[in-house]
Amino acid sequence: MALKLHIAYIVSHYPHKAFGHDGGLGTSVYNLVEKLNTLGHKVSVFVYGQKEEFILEEENVTIYSLTDTKSICFKFYFNRKKIEKFIKETISKKDIKIIEAPDWTGITALMNFKIPLVIRFHGSDAYFCHLEKRKQKPKNYWSEKLAFIHAKGFIAPTTFAGSLSKKIFKLKNKEITTIHHGLELQNFTNNTPAVFEKGMILYVGTLIRKKGALELPGIFNKVRKEFPEAKLVLIGSDSYDIKTNSASTWQLMQNQFKSDDFKNVEYLGKIPYKEVVDYIRKANVCVFPTYAETLGMVTIESMAMQKAVINSNIGWSQEIIVDGESGYLVYPNDHDLYARRINELLNDNVLCLTIGQLARKRVEEKFDMNKIVSENIEFYKKVINQIN
Repeated sequence: MALKLHIAYIVSHYPHKAFGHDGGLGTSVYNLVEKLNTLGHKVSVFVYGQKEEFILEEENVTIYSLTDTKSICFKFYFNRKKIEKFIKETISKKDIKIIEAPDWTGITALMNFKIPLVIRFHGSDAYFCHLEKRKQKPKNYWSEKLAFIHAKGFIAPTTFAGSLSKKIFKLKNKEITTIHHGLELQNFTNNTPAVFEKGMILYVGTLIRKKGALELPGIFNKVRKEFPEAKLVLIGSDSYDIKTNSASTWQLMQNQFKSDDFKNVEYLGKIPYKEVVDYIRKANVCVFPTYAETLGMVTIESMAMQKAVINSNIGWSQEIIVDGESGYLVYPNDHDLYARRINELLNDNVLCLTIGQLARKRVEEKFDMNKIVSENIEFYKKVINQIN
């Protein structure tokens, strides 16, 4: 019988009903945890920064909701020590063998565990600042770098994200293993790919500058000059804009849409994920003109549902899509080419279906959770054995 592990994860968000399905970077962890559970591995998930503390037991998975420290002074230090103390006690009681944490904010800075710590590069503040060409606060950089000191293993969802993170943090002697995020493909199926809402262009994601949301008004205007019936549907939370200090990126977008175009725009805000999947199924084309990502789960989900996707042509997306075969890759601010690719798809149903079929095949080959979970388990065992 294969050795069963007890694996722990530290996350700031987790898409479980106990937390209102707020996913964030926890979505990929949740998908992995669910699969580990079905394979009989025990999992502990520590969700920090929550409003209340509780413990939730579900089959092989235990979820711990942790609140921040009440200390006002030196909150960075005392908050991490509070989390560390709780996790150490749980490790001892539950015989946890390995623990994983994200790079974001350097949550494990100042923590040191007796079991191996793995850092997964979901996208640090330093990583996103680099891609967005904006200055990072020094304390944020050093807290993230400090978190790597006691790590015994590193994972990145794309080779691009791993290589860039290694360069940013000067991790010269550290090996970073690429393991893609996985999908439970049976949850993302489309039995009627030829049935969709003609002309519907779908964007799913936070309305924020780094995801290219502010490029959409210009792109959509050029699309409608050739395909006036086109409709743009936007799904996701609104966000503060760091460049203009605007409280609402959606407001900035409204100001950029031409009045005639705006009549064909529908913003749904944040909606339950089952409804998001229904909209993906209805879409003619899915667009993600993002400037900053490590992988992009919704891109993979759309491809799994046989949708023609247009993503950015930056690093990570080149590991997801084969340009012109399983989707299109275009730099976000190249509005002419972006609109031309969209119109090619809107005007050719056969092309849409062909790309959609190849997109599904691509996801089956590279992002099937059944394969991905095995890669993760083997990596954890390798790190544990190196320590022992």
